[in-house]
Amino acid sequence: MSKKKPFVLRIDEEMLKSVEKWAADEFRSSNGQIEWLIKEALKKAGRINKSNNEENGETNGTKA
Repeated sequence: MSKKKPFVLRIDEEMLKSVEKWAADEFRSSNGQIEWLIKEALKKAGRINKSNNEENGETNGTKA
């Protein structure tokens, strides 16, 4: 697994509430949900290659 770097994020309160609700619905932490959202956006935009996910032991958005 790759090393995670701390990162401060300023986010609108209502947006954060929506992320927290979505995360709870999917049994993720808010941080995990934000990471998942960013990863999905990067994949959709073609900015992340498939080998990055395989190196981290992930397939189809889940850990192997």
